[in-house]
Amino acid sequence: MTAELEFRDVTLGYDRHPAVHHLSGEVAPGALLAIVGPNGAGKSTLFRGIVGILRPLAGTIRTGGLDIRDIAYLPQTADIDRSFPISVFDFVGTGLWRLTGFFGGMGKSAREKIAHALAAVGLNGFENRPIGTLSGGQMQRMLFARVLLQDARLIVLDEPFNAIDAKTSADLLALVRRWHAERRTVLAALHDLELVRGHFPETLLLARGKVAWGLTADVLTAENLTEARRMCEAFDDGARACAADELPSQAA
Repeated sequence: MTAELEFRDVTLGYDRHPAVHHLSGEVAPGALLAIVGPNGAGKSTLFRGIVGILRPLAGTIRTGGLDIRDIAYLPQTADIDRSFPISVFDFVGTGLWRLTGFFGGMGKSAREKIAHALAAVGLNGFENRPIGTLSGGQMQRMLFARVLLQDARLIVLDEPFNAIDAKTSADLLALVRRWHAERRTVLAALHDLELVRGHFPETLLLARGKVAWGLTADVLTAENLTEARRMCEAFDDGARACAADELPSQAA
């Protein structure tokens, strides 16, 4: 079976300062994979590399024949400009860009799809609200509605359940399970290890490099979590930039 996503000795970073070191591994089609690790472990950096926002400093990321239109990305809410003057309806409608184009018209069919997506995440009646007026939970529901519309094979979720109430978390987790049942490939960066243990069969424990990757029960051991904290604490953010031929290696 061809991997949906493959990392070949990938190093990602900024200004030649590595944030993810020499990562190798494969994600199978239809996988439900949690990415966990301490703050600063490189989870968001890895996701930016997967969706093409950030180019690897070294190595390659292969997407099994997918193009950018087959990948849906839910960023952290902190990355959304809430002051931008756009309504909830229009923001969610950007999830249809691969069908309409960025400047395409919004016909009846498209408007019905947006309405159905808003209903699916519990945002009926919010269509005309400016996005800046939404609560944290409402904002996350809106982002999930946009992902729904993208109808993508690979879904990348960066902290999808962070700082939201239990009801919203349960509703959105149900959508994740639905995508998994539809054999879509879902990656989610998460902090709640109990949620990971209860709902995600596979986990990558990241700490600038791979600590462990496999079945969740085998990865989230006390020993591995301690090693992840040690690796992140030992990392020197003030180290000089790496030259192309001397990026640090990380054992597989």
